[in-house]
Amino acid sequence: MIRSQSRSCRHPSREPALTHSASPSSTAPRIALCAGEASGDLLGAGLIEALRKHYPDARFAGIGGEQMREAGLDAWNDASELAVMGLSEVLRHLPRLLRLRRGFRQRLLDWKPDVFIGIDAPDFNLGVEKWLRKRGLRTVHYVSPSVWAWREKRAEKIGRSADRVLCLFPMEPAIYARHGVDARFVGHPLADEMPLDPDRDAARRQLGLDLSRPLLALLPGSRVGEIERLGADFLSAAALLLQQDPQLQVVVPMANEHASAAFQRVLAAHPDSITLTPALRVIRGQARTLMIASDVVLLASGTATLEAMLAKRPMVVAYKVAASTYALVKGLGMLKVDNYALPNVLAGERVVPELMQADCTPENLAAAVSTWLHDPAATAALQPRFRDLHLQLRRDASASAADAVSELIEAGRGQ
Repeated sequence: MIRSQSRSCRHPSREPALTHSASPSSTAPRIALCAGEASGDLLGAGLIEALRKHYPDARFAGIGGEQMREAGLDAWNDASELAVMGLSEVLRHLPRLLRLRRGFRQRLLDWKPDVFIGIDAPDFNLGVEKWLRKRGLRTVHYVSPSVWAWREKRAEKIGRSADRVLCLFPMEPAIYARHGVDARFVGHPLADEMPLDPDRDAARRQLGLDLSRPLLALLPGSRVGEIERLGADFLSAAALLLQQDPQLQVVVPMANEHASAAFQRVLAAHPDSITLTPALRVIRGQARTLMIASDVVLLASGTATLEAMLAKRPMVVAYKVAASTYALVKGLGMLKVDNYALPNVLAGERVVPELMQADCTPENLAAAVSTWLHDPAATAALQPRFRDLHLQLRRDASASAADAVSELIEAGRGQ
């Protein structure tokens, strides 16, 4: 079982950052933040509210969304301006993003905040953090990239940008410590939000689902590319399971219109579409409620596996990437773990099946789901394990993050 680790150290060979002399010393600190997507906006809003308890008169400014503005952020730019995904889209928006970054970092330098907090969005925030840190401003990076899974040496690069890294998972600080970086485990906000003992029947009633029939939640991903890669295999697995048990309920949550359209295209092209269509129910959003309502979750690897764990539901985790990409990553030794699904990483062993690349076939997926459906003892044994992991992550993340930021601010005022 992984335990929380928090260490603060600096590598003796690292060239030190400039003396932090640019921050003003006043009773009401200036705190700058930057979030680039919806999840970061929620994290930022929680952090602002928690920091208010330390500094009731603090001023908050930077880049954020609606949630952060409601919490009191003076938003110089909206988070949506950074929400660019995919290589072609990034290239198309690159001149605008570079102009935005230049203007943003200069405005930050002129404003002289006590600390700058980059929330996720590493491609944008780490560069801003590094630039500011060289000019004497304190910097924090909130949400570590997955250094535990691949390219661990990124930890050292991140340490050159941030004075402190706030980590959502307990195994991450030890990795940063190996590279002389100050990193703190603050817990995961999802663990704070989700109940320790979720009510499956209440979730089913909320979704209008039959309480007596078995339920499979099908989550092939939230991005179009994921749905195109995994959708057909997931549907074929569902068809095999429906042959075994025609009473099975199969429900698919779609995050948005683009995802829903992609899934409908995959379904229409599927050879079993006529058989599957009457048995499938597609809903908009409500993925978390559906996971709580389900007997088993079949899902793409990613953050959704953490939600399924917090929902205390057995799952089968699958993923596929382009064969050339997988061969390159494996060939260069960039992957550092045998388990990719977060429940398995957190548990330190494989507690749920992972079917990746060539192993991700309809037959294997259906067999793994069927095992959970027909082995209630295995499901019962999984519940306390997931509950224990939930408790490890439940640290009041916003308050813990605010404590770590406040400590850095106060250290600067003492200089």
